[in-house]
Amino acid sequence: MGLSYSLVLTIHIIVGFAVIGLVLLQHGKGADMGAAFGSGASGSLFGASGSANFMSRLTAGLAAVFFITSLSLAYIAMHKPVATGSVMDSAAIATTPATAPSTATPAAPTDSRSNEIPK
Repeated sequence: MGLSYSLVLTIHIIVGFAVIGLVLLQHGKGADMGAAFGSGASGSLFGASGSANFMSRLTAGLAAVFFITSLSLAYIAMHKPVATGSVMDSAAIATTPATAPSTATPAAPTDSRSNEIPK
């Protein structure tokens, strides 16, 4: 799961930044109106009509790849292996070292009231 998840996530991030960049490079619908009154050049890198067609198709293709990688990441996250048992089962059990039993018997208390308990 680790390699496929990392690969899809890397592609997802790169495509996301590419979509953002392409959207920012495209002209808006009102860009031609400003150029008509002399406030800017209407030509672009790919020509007047070719830029919208090429850029919009590239953006649509990258958006489709972004959508597919989003679904792939969701699928990978939902189908990761589930650990069996509880967390406490896998935790290391701390044991205290056993001490050697003492040979001496404890002294009986002198003021014992155990004889006063009714039976």
